[in-house]
Order: sequence, then C-alpha cells, then structure tokens
Amino acid sequence: MRRASAIVIITGTALGFLAAVGTAWFCEFRFNLTPSEPLGLWRIILLNRPARNGDLVFVCPPESALFHKALERGYLRRGLCRGGYAPLIKSVVATSGQHIKIDTHVTVDGTPVTSSAVRKSDGNGRPVSPFSGGIVPPGFIFLHSPFASSYDSRYFGPVPVSCVLGLARPVLVYNP
Repeated sequence: MRRASAIVIITGTALGFLAAVGTAWFCEFRFNLTPSEPLGLWRIILLNRPARNGDLVFVCPPESALFHKALERGYLRRGLCRGGYAPLIKSVVATSGQHIKIDTHVTVDGTPVTSSAVRKSDGNGRPVSPFSGGIVPPGFIFLHSPFASSYDSRYFGPVPVSCVLGLARPVLVYNP
C-alpha cells in the first residue's frame, strides 16, 4: 500500500509541476537564468508599436552560424527559440538609421552608451570579435546590456525587429 501511495504522490506532484510550467509558458512567463538582467521570473508583454530606444525586450536570436558558435561557447542558453536558443533580455539602444561606432566603447550617433566597454576576449581567454559598426539597417535594432560580459549587439550586430517577442517586465527577480 505504501508503494502505491508513493506513486500517486510522485505522479500528482509531477503533473502539478508540468501544469504550472505549461500555464506559465502560455501566459508568457519566462525564467531568466543569466546575469545580463536580474535573475528570476519575467513576463513578455506584447509590443503593439515599433521597438524604440530604451525598451527592455525579449528577443529570440536569429538562427545563424554566429549564434550557433555563441551557444557552443556558452554565451547563450538552450531554449525554445528557433535554432535551440533561449530568449535574450536586452535594451534597445539604436534603431533603424542610427549610426553605431564600436571602438573601446559603443557610441550611437556620437553619444557614448554607458557600460559598453568592448572586450577582446571572453572569460575563458578566447578571442571575441566586436561588430564592425555602421548604420542600423531598416527593420533592425541594436541591443545592449550593461553587464560587462553580456553577449549583445556589441558582438553580433543589429538583429531583425521580427526577433522581438515583446517587452520584458520583471515579476519576481533577484539582483545579486
């Protein structure tokens, strides 16, 4: 009898957990497990307008060799975005038509972006190549995170606006 009770309890707990995760997913809740933004539970809010500077957004990285290499190196987490990537949480710092210059720091239309130092190597000493800079093309945005080791547009360049899932809003987060 004890074994049957244990099986019922374990099965019930597992089903309850799966129901909670499924409900959270369909209600647009996501966990952030990277230090680019506070850790914890976030919500994706539908964006009913074009993304603009200052927006904090969820973005699915576009499928490409560059992002595949980033996943292999551990810069990205695995997730349900196309290509097997997890969504990123980043701030929009430039939109179509703005000029990006990348040297030791990033500037947008001549204005320095705070906390935008450009690294020459990752935490394991492997070389990283910064984006070359230029004009953000139509239909693209340039993303940034103030976290020093963030993998953002400093390294992968502008991303298509179509990659934006929505605004990122913290629900229950911890900022270590």
